[in-house]
Amino acid sequence: MTQTTTTLDAPESGRKHQISRDDLLMAALRLLGPHRSVSSLGLREVAREADIAPNSFYRHFRDIDDLAVALIELSGEALRKVVDQARMNTVSGTAVVRGSVEAFVSQLRSPDGLLQVLLREGSAGSDAFKRAVDRQLDFFEEELRVELVRLTEAADQPLHDPALAAKAITRLIFAMGAHALDQPPEDDAQLIHQMTQMVTMILLGSRHLRARAG
Repeated sequence: MTQTTTTLDAPESGRKHQISRDDLLMAALRLLGPHRSVSSLGLREVAREADIAPNSFYRHFRDIDDLAVALIELSGEALRKVVDQARMNTVSGTAVVRGSVEAFVSQLRSPDGLLQVLLREGSAGSDAFKRAVDRQLDFFEEELRVELVRLTEAADQPLHDPALAAKAITRLIFAMGAHALDQPPEDDAQLIHQMTQMVTMILLGSRHLRARAG
C-alpha cells in the first residue's frame, strides 16, 4: 500500500504558496482594529487571516512576539511622518505647530491603524512591547530635535535644551493621542486646538529660558 508523505510546509488546499513579511503584518493590522492589543493575537489567527498554513509563518517571524515588535517598528514610521509634514509646512507657509499637530491627528485616524498600534502598546502592552515603543519614541525625539533646531535657529529664536523640548513635545502628543483613541473623531478639532496650544507653550517656555540665560 502506497503512503503519501505531506511536508509541514505544504499549504492546505486553497491557501497561498507564497506570502511576504508585509502581507503578514497587514493581516495582523486587519485583526487588531482600533482597540485590540497585539499581545492578544494568536499565530494561527494571523496565519488564517493571511490565508497561509501556520508553519509558513516561521519563514518570516520567529514567533508572534517577533511579529508584534516588527509591527511596532512599522508604526514608528507613521509617527515620524509628522516630522516630514513639519518640513513641508515650512515650505508651504502653513503654521508649523498647528500643521504638524494636524498631521499627527491625521495619522492617528488613518485607516491603516499603524499609529494606533504604537499609542496602544506604549500604555497597555507587555514590557518587551513597551521597550520597542520607547525605541520608536527615541527615534522620533531625535528627528524632532534636529527639526526644532533648524527651524528656531533660522528664525533667530533658539531654544533652551532642544533635546528636552523635543522629549516634552513627544511625550505630550503621545499621551494626548493615546487618550484620543477612545474619543470620537468629532472631538478632533478640540484636540488639535489643545495640542497646538500645549506645544506652543513648551516652545515659548524653552525660548524664554534661552533668552534669560543670555
